[in-house]
Amino acid sequence: MDSLPGSRDGTHDRMAIGELLRIHCPLRTTLPTFQITHTMRDGEGLPGHPPRPMTEELTDRDLAKLVIHEGDEDAFRILYRRHTPYVYQFVLRLVGGDQQEAEDVIQETWMRAARGLEGFRWKSALRSWLTGIALNRVRETARKRKRSLVEVEGGWEMAAPFPDPGGRIDLERALELLPQGFRTVLVLHDVEGFTHQEIGSKLGITDGTSKSQLHGARKAMRRLLKAGLETA
Repeated sequence: MDSLPGSRDGTHDRMAIGELLRIHCPLRTTLPTFQITHTMRDGEGLPGHPPRPMTEELTDRDLAKLVIHEGDEDAFRILYRRHTPYVYQFVLRLVGGDQQEAEDVIQETWMRAARGLEGFRWKSALRSWLTGIALNRVRETARKRKRSLVEVEGGWEMAAPFPDPGGRIDLERALELLPQGFRTVLVLHDVEGFTHQEIGSKLGITDGTSKSQLHGARKAMRRLLKAGLETA
């Protein structure tokens, strides 16, 4: 297998993409803003005034207890500020950089999280749970728009001439240019670290399909990054 720019051989593709994204594409510090009209116990508790300093160091589980049992909006704000940068970037990558769609998904994710927080059993990290909710919401949106998260229509070919007017392409832009089916599996496997079996379960595809899409995604990323370097 060919390697990505910066990797020694094909076995390092996953490390190359995941590590390069973490190093060169830091989490966004500006959070999506939106309004929720229900009371905290029904699903409110999003950004407003800064949270009380005394609760900043509490664990996710302790904050969740305050939300569930006391309707504590400050505790909810801390959870929101703590986890939204990561979840938002995850969603933004899945939807190809569409900020409006990503913000809509984040709003719905936190509304559902607020409603389901009392039933969360803490068998996984809160962030993993939130990411799962967000992924399901992305899938629901794709279905409504008759768009597949896993299919690649025909034989994908990179547009020519190279579709980036600025010359050098960055990793995030390369992800946006991937076909949706490639991008979904690449993000889940190489960035988020899910196994092919887990991806198959989450997306309703076979392990083999996941592996095939990942192979195609890595190949496409190599071509995009190489083309970007050559035009810089």
